[in-house]
Amino acid sequence: MSDLRATDVLANERTFLAYARTALAFIAFGFVIARFTLYVREAAALVHLTLPPQTGIGAAFGSAMAVFGAACGLYGGYRYVVTARALRRDQVAPLGDRTALLGAAVIAAIGLIIAFVLPTVR
Repeated sequence: MSDLRATDVLANERTFLAYARTALAFIAFGFVIARFTLYVREAAALVHLTLPPQTGIGAAFGSAMAVFGAACGLYGGYRYVVTARALRRDQVAPLGDRTALLGAAVIAAIGLIIAFVLPTVR
């Protein structure tokens, strides 16, 4: 029988909720990015401005952000289950080095895209 402590279980649940919050934030941010171009077009039409043709990068990147958010939510659920099972066996289930590096690389790529590509899109 494992020596399961409430603090460990509650910490695992808080971590899962952090994954869920992050996933929802990515999904919402993706929606905002995808729809921002539409908003700009509508606002320009109201004041009779002519805008250059759309490139479609905003919608594509917004959709990618939403997909990343969904993947983040699924991964959070997976990590919750792995950690809960390990806690019941009186073990720990640390995050793998490759997984941490992959997650950091994806987040860095998203940041670089936002910083360098989206501001140049007209």
